[in-house]
Parts: sequence; C-alpha cells; structure tokens
Amino acid sequence: MNEQLVTKPVLRSVSSPISPSAPSLGRRWIDDHRRWLAVAALLLLLAVAGALWWSFDRAPAMHYSTVVATQGDVVRAVTATGTVNPELTIIVGSYVSGVIQSLSCDYNTKVKAEQVCAKIDPRPYQSLVNQAQANLDVAKAQLEKDKANVVYTKVNAERRKLLVVQASESKDVADLAQSAYEQSLSQIGLDQATIEQRQAELDAANINLGYADIVSPVDGTVVSRNVTQGQTVAASFQTPTLFLIATDLTKMQVDTNVSESDIGGVKEGNKATFTVDAYPARVFEGSVTQLRQSPQTVQNVVTYDAVVSVANVDLALKPGLTASTRIIVDQRSNVLRVPDQALRYAPGGITGAGTPATGAQAPTPKVSHVWVLRDGTPVSLVVVPGLDDDSFTEIVSGDLKAGDQVIVAASSTATVSSSAVPAPRL
Repeated sequence: MNEQLVTKPVLRSVSSPISPSAPSLGRRWIDDHRRWLAVAALLLLLAVAGALWWSFDRAPAMHYSTVVATQGDVVRAVTATGTVNPELTIIVGSYVSGVIQSLSCDYNTKVKAEQVCAKIDPRPYQSLVNQAQANLDVAKAQLEKDKANVVYTKVNAERRKLLVVQASESKDVADLAQSAYEQSLSQIGLDQATIEQRQAELDAANINLGYADIVSPVDGTVVSRNVTQGQTVAASFQTPTLFLIATDLTKMQVDTNVSESDIGGVKEGNKATFTVDAYPARVFEGSVTQLRQSPQTVQNVVTYDAVVSVANVDLALKPGLTASTRIIVDQRSNVLRVPDQALRYAPGGITGAGTPATGAQAPTPKVSHVWVLRDGTPVSLVVVPGLDDDSFTEIVSGDLKAGDQVIVAASSTATVSSSAVPAPRL
C-alpha cells in the first residue's frame, strides 16, 4: 500500500511536462518547412523570369562604324613601274677595227659636237691612204703618157694619108695608122676612168683613216664608257659601243610598263607623278608624251611603254633610277564623296528607316544605297555614284549631304567604333 502511494506521484511528475508540448513542436516544424519551400520556389521563379527577360527582352547593342561624307577630290589613276632615262641617248661606236691609242673622254665628261673622245691607232689606215695615193699618181702619169701617144699617132695618121694620096704607100698602112690614133684617144678615156677609180679608193682610205678618231656627234654628257686605253676594238661583224652620250640631262623621261588591262585608259597628255628610291619624300610631276604601240611580253605578261616626260633642271634624276609611277586617267575636284565601304554596306533585315525588310526590289545598276545615322537610327538613302578611285566614290546625286555620318560597318559586340547605338527592343 505504501508502495503504490509512492509510485503514482512519481509517474505523474514524469509525464506531466512532456505530453502537453509534443503536438505544438510538430506543427511548428511543418510550418517552417513549408515556408522555406515557398521561398525556394519564389527564387526559382525569379531566376527563370530573369533568364527569359535576358534572352528575349534584352537585345545586344549594335555598334556602327561611321565616317563623315566630305567634299574632296576623286582621282582615278594607273600605277606602273618604269626606268628613268634621258630623252635622247646617242650610241657612239667604231666603224673600223684597231687598238685604242688614247682616250680623252670619261664618265660625266661634257662634250661638244665633233670633239674627239678616243683615237684608234691610225698607222694601218695611213698606209692604205698612202697606197691609194700612189695608185692615183700612177694613173695620172699613165694619162700624161697616153696623151703624148695621141699626139704622135695623130701626126703619123696624117702623114700616112698624104703618102697614100701621092701613091707612095698603100692604103692599108694608112688605115693602120688611123686605127692607132683612134685607140690612143680611147686610152685617154680609160685613163681618166682609172684616175677616178683611184681617187675613190683614196677617198675611202681617207674616210677609214678619219674613223680612227672617235668623235662625239652631238653636244651632251658622257653617261657610259665601255672601252679602255690599249683595248682592241673589232668591228668586223657589228659596231661595238664605246660611249653613251646623253644630249640633255635636264630633260628626262620615264619608260613605264603599263599592263594591257590598264593601257586603254591612258592617253597622251595625262598628268603623272612618280617617286624614286633616291628621294622617297619627293614627288616628281610629268605628263604622258607618247604611247608606244610595240608590246613587251615577259613570261606571258603583256605590257606597253608609256613615256612620261619630266623636267630635271636640278639634275636630281639620274639615268637608270627605278620610278613608281602614278598616271592620272580621270579626276573630279571638290565633289561629294564617300568611302567605297559605304556603298557595300547593307545591314541584314533592315531597309529604309530601321524597319524590317519586306522583299525590296534590287536597285538599278546606276543607283546605289548608303546608310546614314539619323537620330541614332540607320536610314537608307538612294544615291547615284560616279567616279571611283578604289578608295572613294563620287556621289553625283541623291539625298546624301556633306557632313552626314555614313555607316561603313556594324557589329553586335563591344568593338571599337566611332558610334554605338543600341538596337530597338522587341
């Protein structure tokens, strides 16, 4: 009995604080779990909404590269390489063979017409002159002898005729005397012809002796010397070149090699400019004075020689310099122009003032489009192009004005450009 009284209070003291609080703890844990699930669902919805907004509603910014339409010159030119040469170069050679006895001209020597520049040993040709002179003297002496014979045969023929009349001699003897007289007269003519022949031989020998002196045919400057003292010159098969003499180094020309695809646009009188490696910062000016019809073919490449004349008063240009020539075939001054890239640019899906394309027709061959930025929006303008120099194109007519920002390229990435305009949102 006493044990029950003691046990019951113990059981009540243990169960009384636990059993009333167990249901409230379970409900609190469930409420917290639901609250966290709601927060996670809300964050997930916000993330999905942000991704959708970034993908569909946030279009990338378009960056447009623009240049300003300007007033300027449009020059179409043909480029070619060539060689600087004197306008007239005289080749001085030798007509006779022999040993160079002396030289009196060298490189850069200024010479006058008929000035002796070199001398070939004249002794072989002097001996020929002496021989021809002797032959001429023999022919003249023979003529005098035959003239005396004419006098004798004439007297003899007359005497024989007189004896025939007197019947002192036969007629045959008189005829022989007359024949001798006539032959003596013919011999005079032969002697005179022989004298002329010997005189011609003497003249030829004197000419060859004169060719032993190598003289300058013109006033000029020696630009090349191809012989030395003591050298033997052989002129048997072809005339050897001894000197090159430029008549006037103050007047030069550039022999340019223009390709067959460009020669059709080059005309006589076209202005030209060129540079040489000797003076890289200096631009020389000239004009086309001749288009030579003779083609030059090298490795199946056909070129034509367009001669550009240029003044060389200060003697800066030297014969043989390589010139990079630019021949102007057409030119427009102070016209509205745009870069060639502006005529090639066409934004995808845009025609007109930033509106989507709706099957626009292709422009006519003489009409093109350029795109300009107006209030931050690309706008298409119809223009009529003119002369093109491979860098700029002339704008003959259209809505384009000087100062307009012409679009030459566009990019959707953050590239370096002169203007960046965001594309309209969908």
